[in-house]
Amino acid sequence: MTAHAPENTGNSAIERWVQEVSALTLPDRVVYCDGSEREKDALIAESVATGELIELNQSRLPGCYLHRSAPHDVARTEHLTFISTTRKVDAGPTNNWMAPDEARAKLTPLFAGAMRGRTMYVVPFLMGPPGSRFSKMRPHVQRPSPPHSPLNSTTNRASPSTSPSSWPANEG
Repeated sequence: MTAHAPENTGNSAIERWVQEVSALTLPDRVVYCDGSEREKDALIAESVATGELIELNQSRLPGCYLHRSAPHDVARTEHLTFISTTRKVDAGPTNNWMAPDEARAKLTPLFAGAMRGRTMYVVPFLMGPPGSRFSKMRPHVQRPSPPHSPLNSTTNRASPSTSPSSWPANEG
């Protein structure tokens, strides 16, 4: 496995978590996303080369690409999506709930080797502007495999922040 890590995520807890998850899932490589234009261009080029993105007429629609969702995409399996918290009430009235120990017991065997042959993209995810008093949530880390997921996160500037400044202070 190769890893492209930022020079300093500044968070040893995230780095340990990525090591733990990658040891379980065995991706061929791990890429920490930084939200840069260079990264966006590389993800677009990779996605076009693999056929995941189809470049549209760039003279009429500059910067536009077509991406078709896979029929087995998890967004279509809400009945298989669970919130795992210690208290069932925290999942809310319309979500499926599973106790953390039960979720780990059920999912750990399914994740073993699940990323073999794929790339794990680690995307910093901060709700709100970095440094704002409204950005009280700690960043979350997404670990999608197809490049369109981090590409969407890094190019949608209206979405939560994805940039090197999204990595939180060391909370290891």
